[in-house]
Amino acid sequence: MSSERRLFAEHAWDIPSGVELLQTTRYGGVSQAPYDSFNLALHVGDDSSAVLKNRDLLRQYLPSEPLWLNQVHGEHVLDADQEVHGTPDADAAVTTQAERVLVIMTADCLPVYFVDRQARVIGLAHAGWRGLAKGVLTKTWALMCEKVPDLKASDVDVFLGPAIGPQAFEVGQEVKDIFLLWGANRAQAFSDGVAGKTCANLYLLAAMELSQLGIGHIHAYHWCTYSQDQFYSFRRSKVTGRMASLLWIKKHT
Repeated sequence: MSSERRLFAEHAWDIPSGVELLQTTRYGGVSQAPYDSFNLALHVGDDSSAVLKNRDLLRQYLPSEPLWLNQVHGEHVLDADQEVHGTPDADAAVTTQAERVLVIMTADCLPVYFVDRQARVIGLAHAGWRGLAKGVLTKTWALMCEKVPDLKASDVDVFLGPAIGPQAFEVGQEVKDIFLLWGANRAQAFSDGVAGKTCANLYLLAAMELSQLGIGHIHAYHWCTYSQDQFYSFRRSKVTGRMASLLWIKKHT
């Protein structure tokens, strides 16, 4: 398999030793076009047997079955230390349990990995513009702090996974107006696109919210799912698959 067709996206991040992080690409699976080939979502119209085969392929890299969510572009954060039944409605999850695999799926939205360097707690959030506007990152951080009361912002690294880039993410003026309610400085995350369109920078919007929380260790590779075909992009293809972002605490030995 060539470097362009790998199952997982490469990154230059220095991940703390007590956790594992995986980010899939669209390559390495069995789904047929337009879902080709490593689609992990059952809700997008793909053949379910192909999706389940892809999930089986993914499972061999993981210590347990991922905690799949029904993502609704909201701000609910699931406490993954509690017993979970079915596929809960949530757009983020937090856990302190070793080998409890958190997962979100994306095809342009921003995956946000929260990692305590002491591996006491982790969080994973699905952050499209709607989730960001509703404060999903702030609520993820709040639950992490609730579970580990002495957790400090300086203890945490946050990694921003592949999302649609700021040159490609056209939005309406109403989206910009919503973020300006968070503060006038949010205007920095918007720029003029072609034909009078406004473009939003999800990476910068996330980083600004995280910085407001006091989190300074923010790592972003600045991929663009729209322009890089190793990723699924709903904006580019409409009918398409979903990638997975996965995070877990290693088992202590």
